[in-house]
Amino acid sequence: MTERKLSEGFLKENERIDDLERNGYRIIQRTDGFCFGMDAVLLSGFVSVFPGEKVLDMGCGTGIIPILLEAKTEGSHFTGLEIQEEVADMARRSVTLNHLENKIQIVSGDIKRAGELFPLSSFDVITSNPPYMNDAHGLKNPEDRKAISRHEVLCTLEDVVREAARLLKPGKRFYLVHRPYRLGEIITVLKEYRLEPKRMQFVHPFRDRDANMVMIEAFRGGGAMMKVEKPVIVFQRPGVYSDEIRDVYGY
Repeated sequence: MTERKLSEGFLKENERIDDLERNGYRIIQRTDGFCFGMDAVLLSGFVSVFPGEKVLDMGCGTGIIPILLEAKTEGSHFTGLEIQEEVADMARRSVTLNHLENKIQIVSGDIKRAGELFPLSSFDVITSNPPYMNDAHGLKNPEDRKAISRHEVLCTLEDVVREAARLLKPGKRFYLVHRPYRLGEIITVLKEYRLEPKRMQFVHPFRDRDANMVMIEAFRGGGAMMKVEKPVIVFQRPGVYSDEIRDVYGY
């Protein structure tokens, strides 16, 4: 099937189809908007989803994490929650493009009201790649889509954690990727809502550079013991991914 025929009925103006190199899956993204990054892909590799589990991705953007988790795991169903209707529409079209309508649902809605949109204690796994920057960190991008993706414009870290705690089944797992400079705040907020950090992994661009991402697994009602895993190193040398990154991407 040609690229032109594949895109018919799926693409709108200023959109493209990218190959995810997993199960033949593809994803629709804007050519002039905020696209998924390595943080989402790495989180999909850090998350554990066991056979039959139900998964919610809070702030799913164009659907990258639900689509990758469907490809990589044996979860029974994946839901993406996204407040920006234009972005949610792209995610739905990507789901249809990949014939995943029976496995993935994209819901339009506000993370701050997630506990009203879904039954309480109804998910086994919740993931989030939330906006990293609050009012004290960086300037907001004047392009709204990018600002909402990068800055806490429409929801805060506490909003994400609070609603995840409401929607997780007891003893089940919440996964977050964020910036190390907010780690103290992240752990404080997780514990406030009885999500106990159990596993943590730092991501470094190069072996001799500081970490620029951290991934955390927290259990609802878990005991106070945490494992810090060996760090992920992104590049062997400039322009050359490490073996672990190649594995996560499926190269």
